[in-house]
Amino acid sequence: MQVDEKRMEKIRLRPLKGAHAGRLPVTEGVVEVKFKEGWGHICNTGWTIKNSRVVCGMMGFPSQRSVGKKPNSLKSAYRIHSVTCSGNEAHLSACTMEFSRANSSAPCPGGGAAVVSCVPGLQFTQGRVRKAKLNPVPQMRLKGGARAGEGRVEVLKGSEWGTVCDDHWNLQSASVVCRELGFGTAKEALTGARMGQGMGPIYMNEVQCGGDEKSLWDCPHQSITAEDCKHTEDASVICNIPYMGFEKLMRLTGGRTRLEGRVELLLPAGGGVRDWGLICGDGWTSREAMVVCRQLGLGHASSGLRETWYWDSSNVTEMVMSGVKCKGDEMTLTDCQHHSVVSCKRAGAQFSAGVICSDMASDLVLNAPLVEQTVYIEDRPLHLLYCAAEENCLAKSAAQASWPYGHRRLLRFSSEIHNIGKADFRPRLGRHSWVWHECHRHYHSMDIFTYYDLLSLNGTKVADGHKASFCLEDTECHEGVSKRYECANFGEQGITVGCWDLYRHDIDCQWIDITDVSPGNYILQVIINPNFEVAESDFTNNAMRCNCKYDGHRVWLHKCHLGDSFSEEAEKEFEHYPGQLNNKIS
Repeated sequence: MQVDEKRMEKIRLRPLKGAHAGRLPVTEGVVEVKFKEGWGHICNTGWTIKNSRVVCGMMGFPSQRSVGKKPNSLKSAYRIHSVTCSGNEAHLSACTMEFSRANSSAPCPGGGAAVVSCVPGLQFTQGRVRKAKLNPVPQMRLKGGARAGEGRVEVLKGSEWGTVCDDHWNLQSASVVCRELGFGTAKEALTGARMGQGMGPIYMNEVQCGGDEKSLWDCPHQSITAEDCKHTEDASVICNIPYMGFEKLMRLTGGRTRLEGRVELLLPAGGGVRDWGLICGDGWTSREAMVVCRQLGLGHASSGLRETWYWDSSNVTEMVMSGVKCKGDEMTLTDCQHHSVVSCKRAGAQFSAGVICSDMASDLVLNAPLVEQTVYIEDRPLHLLYCAAEENCLAKSAAQASWPYGHRRLLRFSSEIHNIGKADFRPRLGRHSWVWHECHRHYHSMDIFTYYDLLSLNGTKVADGHKASFCLEDTECHEGVSKRYECANFGEQGITVGCWDLYRHDIDCQWIDITDVSPGNYILQVIINPNFEVAESDFTNNAMRCNCKYDGHRVWLHKCHLGDSFSEEAEKEFEHYPGQLNNKIS
């Protein structure tokens, strides 16, 4: 369905005077349409609830309520005499219209301007944060988008999330997704993994919705076979969302471009006055920066900065927020956890938080099945472990061992880290700050790149390993993508979009030292980029967990999965895993 937007440039709701005037979002008002010559109204003769549904969808609202004819004394040009919509159009200009004749003396006889009343999604109502937690278990989600209401479409089937293939993907089907998630109609239906590739199953193909379905699963669609679709064809959407004015409560100052700067917040200062203030840089990471960039509508975060002395151009000096800790999916910074009373270790303005935003971001994920397939135990002689000891890759008890005699018991596996985002993953520090390791004869570009933990079933850590990023490079790439990064000869480090970095099970430090661990049932957890040092579009898929059985001689892993790939129920079940009674995996 192509939309002819030439006939009308913009649509807005002018709020009716009354109790809710001035409150955002505007859910009720007179429909105003912008043409080249200016704004005009639509005559409400023959106006239906289906027309209201289309207008509300464009304004970012999933549904509408009926309004009686409201008297209005607007003296205005009635540009459109009548509109007839089916209710499933993504834009009003796709409806049948009759335009008023320029010389007509009574363009809207006996009627007035069309008025609509819309019902906002839960996340846009007053007390949004509290209500969002009461949502029923979602069957649908958007991943990898920078702004609210956009992302790769993922659906829940059984206990695992999967993606939708883009064959026949259009605004009609995309609008069903948007409305199901509490947004309006779709502004764009994107194909070709424009919001990054998913991992795991692809559940649906050739989805063809009529537009009034309650859920995407209700739409006619084909199930998938592996030959049909690849993740390069993952479907995504950009939904219409209500205007909330969030970007007016924040600004960036001192940066070289509008995408960067010191973060300043507009907060009530008592007596009805609002004042700009700074955010304490202590503990500020790229996760908090993500929320700032989203609130300002500037895309993804490229980095979060704890010091901003080089962006000192504003006379704002007071810290008004500290201890900010975001999950990363919040719509505004004030939705994140923060101190109730400001407390900042380093109080000067130069230690306030800053951000750099960007159109694109990387997204790292671990190949979970490979960990399961490659795991084994090795008793490695101490005389082969001098280098590893120097790099802190052994448990503390190794210091008391009688070197070079004896051995350490190592839980080994391969890690294959894919960049499924839209930008290359690069270390935060430039090569001038990398550290040379003589023993392994290469440069480390990040202090900590990955945590490897063995946890007891109640979540206590019983053993750990950590990988200083040995060296980030492209080991292999998908067809048509060429390698850019390699470690040899002080080369540039990173992981290109569409490539992966393989740490084979047989390289040093690619292990957890379990010499002191008793036989039993455990959880193996691997977390990539654990300190959010480098910005990504999605941090929820950075952890991988497996059930692990160790009988004192051998080890088995099962149910290895990324942190966000299971349903909530399946994740709870995984955590309450009673342990295997035998080595058979049903």
